[in-house]
Amino acid sequence: MTIDQVIHVPEQVGTEHDEVGEVELSVVMPCLNEAETLAVCIRKALACMSELGVRGEVIVSDNGSTDGSQEIAIAEGARLIHCERRGYGAALRTGITAARGQYVIMADADDSYALHDLGPFLDRLRTGADLVMGNRFKGGIQRGAMPALHRFLGNPVLSFLGRTFFRVPIGDFHCGMRGFRRDRILDLSLRTSGMEFASEMVARAALAQLTIDEVPTTLAPDGRTRAPHLRTWRDGWRHLRFLLALSPRWMLLYPGLALLIGGILVLAWLLAGPQRVGGLAFDLHTMLAAATGVSIGVQAVALAVVVHAHATQSGLLPADNRMEMRIGDFAVRRGVSIGALVVLAGLGCFGYALWSWGAAGFDELQAVETMRLPILGVGLIVVGVQSVLLSIIVGLTRVDDL
Repeated sequence: MTIDQVIHVPEQVGTEHDEVGEVELSVVMPCLNEAETLAVCIRKALACMSELGVRGEVIVSDNGSTDGSQEIAIAEGARLIHCERRGYGAALRTGITAARGQYVIMADADDSYALHDLGPFLDRLRTGADLVMGNRFKGGIQRGAMPALHRFLGNPVLSFLGRTFFRVPIGDFHCGMRGFRRDRILDLSLRTSGMEFASEMVARAALAQLTIDEVPTTLAPDGRTRAPHLRTWRDGWRHLRFLLALSPRWMLLYPGLALLIGGILVLAWLLAGPQRVGGLAFDLHTMLAAATGVSIGVQAVALAVVVHAHATQSGLLPADNRMEMRIGDFAVRRGVSIGALVVLAGLGCFGYALWSWGAAGFDELQAVETMRLPILGVGLIVVGVQSVLLSIIVGLTRVDDL
């Protein structure tokens, strides 16, 4: 095969090939200027498949290398696929699309992952797992293989959030070496093109209720002399942002409900007058803060419902009977009427305050003594109007109801 025979594969995930199924395992490596380590990675993967007696292939999904990586891939017996769109996720999606194997194991081409030890991943896949994650913390991380910031802060925090948001028993959410059934992952129609692809795969697999397992794997210092493509803060934020986007419940719904309920309780507590807890005094300023919290809480809950509806319709989240959908159903049926009643209650607070002022001869008002009902009234009117408007918006997201 010559460099002129490079295979160009469209990026749309799900493209089928006549040869799919003839190969049991495809090892896919994204590549952007990996000339220093690419050959040894290909050799390790091919040697391991040979030892295991597996009918397999190595795919190098090149992302525009300029250091001769393409020639090395061809010379070492790998299939070279050209990915026109830049990005870690884009390269992997293109490589997975082109794979012929029933199973795929992906790993970086920097010689840091255990490509000589594919057996545990393949064994779990053969016994029914849809996605098998490597766990570097269980398998062993060699000195200098992972920056301390990643090892003790970034990865543990993001893995904890991933486990909490998506209820998957995975200890190393961002391990770059993982195996999966090709058809299962293609069915997810993964979309991201950057480093957050690693998070999207696990999160979407969990939401689709695929069988997820993990095996210990090792991590060694990579063999490159250049700096890695990963950027700690930029890519860490992209991972976190994507996890939150796929979990409107944790990003919006729970915080919104906490603000809403907490604000209502505080308003009720302070309506009768100032309160003290130990040496702390709570009065009008606290009421204003609580009313603000109620308003923000209503907005956050409504936005969670809208985001969930949009994500469900676009295929990012599965349709289910989650809390967001139940709140949305209630908002569509009762939101306008309840919002109108809340507005009337707010106007009633102002009416009573006006009546009290008139009873006092419309004399100069004492702000501290007379502001409680107006604060409550403002809060009720704002929340009522929000409820009416947002229930209409939620209704517009229900295409089937139009």
